[in-house]
Amino acid sequence: MIEGITVELKVREKTGKDGFNRATYDESWVKVENVLVGEPSTEDVTNTLNLTGKHLAYTLAIPKGDAHMWTDTEVKFFGKTFKTIGEPVQGIEEMIPLSWNKKVKVEAYEQ
Repeated sequence: MIEGITVELKVREKTGKDGFNRATYDESWVKVENVLVGEPSTEDVTNTLNLTGKHLAYTLAIPKGDAHMWTDTEVKFFGKTFKTIGEPVQGIEEMIPLSWNKKVKVEAYEQ
């Protein structure tokens, strides 16, 4: 049976507004279990670089039922921090036989 790893995802929760009427947020890290980490194809790496200018490091498969926001956030695994690239690609849960229905691309991120 295929099983993923536990990763940490940075989540932002809106807390109010600042003096310029912009939203303010609190950030925290949550654990997401059973995430598959895969090596992207050469074509995916090249296409991502050409379209976004970002260097694709891994593709993550997100488990069904996960409701976290994976757009423009950070994720930690393998002792490193990564930043998501673009929007997650999602399939219809009922039509996919395995435990994962979303894919998100990540690039290495240095703080």
